[in-house]
Amino acid sequence: MILGVFGPWQVILIVAIVLLLFGGRKIPELMRGLGKGVKEFKDASKGEEESSEEKKAK
Repeated sequence: MILGVFGPWQVILIVAIVLLLFGGRKIPELMRGLGKGVKEFKDASKGEEESSEEKKAK
């Protein structure tokens, strides 16, 4: 949806700027950290759903 707003040249420009700012070595670390954060968020939301279902069962 949001990529429809950006053309291919804008995406290439954004990627080039990110590479210049962070460098090639730092990007995998950033993506790994982002993945861990998303995983923790999903686990926490699943745990919250399970606890709310347990409350309803009581």
